[in-house]
Amino acid sequence: MSTAAVAKSSQTVWYFILLALASLMWSAQGIAVKFLDPFLGPIAITFLPFYVTTVLFVPLLLRMRRRNPGIASPSGRDWVAFTIAGVGGQVLAQLGMTWGISKSLASNGAILNLLIPVISAVLASFMLRERLTPLRIGSLAIGLVGVAFLSMGDLRQASFGSMKFLVGNLLIFGGCFGSSFYNVYCKGLMRRFQEIEILIYSYITASIASIPLLIWVEPFHFASLRALDAKGIAAFLFLALFMYGASMLLFFKALQHLDVTTASTSLYLVPVFGVALAALLLGERLSPTAIAGAAIVLAATLLVVRYDTSY
Repeated sequence: MSTAAVAKSSQTVWYFILLALASLMWSAQGIAVKFLDPFLGPIAITFLPFYVTTVLFVPLLLRMRRRNPGIASPSGRDWVAFTIAGVGGQVLAQLGMTWGISKSLASNGAILNLLIPVISAVLASFMLRERLTPLRIGSLAIGLVGVAFLSMGDLRQASFGSMKFLVGNLLIFGGCFGSSFYNVYCKGLMRRFQEIEILIYSYITASIASIPLLIWVEPFHFASLRALDAKGIAAFLFLALFMYGASMLLFFKALQHLDVTTASTSLYLVPVFGVALAALLLGERLSPTAIAGAAIVLAATLLVVRYDTSY
């Protein structure tokens, strides 16, 4: 193997470490929501930490612009692009999943989430002209099988045929599509903007678009925040600092150097970490099937890390 190939392989491993850390943070979202659920409604749980993240990101942007005064400000056309990313991506993703699970089953949400890497790969092939190589297709398929093993309990409880869950399932699917669209669309914006700029500008538009939901759909009262206990406060801060903040910075940092299809394979690690955290923090037992599924997912991820040279 040449020196250049070794260097590229080492960089790929580093980027997948960043993706794994992001997946670890995302896997804890469900636990954080459980801690907040007694105090806040689903829309407040989704967007209040999101607003905090947006406000905290702004000083980072201002600092970056002071260090690089030559950076051009977004044009009107750019703001349209950020609005598409924020509303069509973040708002749709977060709201679709939150409302969808409230109208369907959590098990349906867990299963439909398996579609995110697949949807991302298809969108990237059309929107970014990324190649769907046999290795990438194989890794996605292997990862899907592994997550199916991990989700065996959810599969047994899932109910896709019931008409009463149809609206909820469609909302969840919309959330999956929004998440995939956001990642693919923002990858295209990285040709002109840095990851922190894309995050902040898209978060600003998403925040503005979501405010009416907390005014008319689920009216928010500050007394709900004052009622948070220690676990609730920790969960709120986790969502604001890590779920919407650090994890997205890590994901976008890796996405600058990897194709969307390759990076999306790491999303299969989310249920792996989720099962492990549930066992560690909630005392849930790890079944042999879950352990086998985790091993398969890790194998699929390592396959891409070691052999994908298409980007």
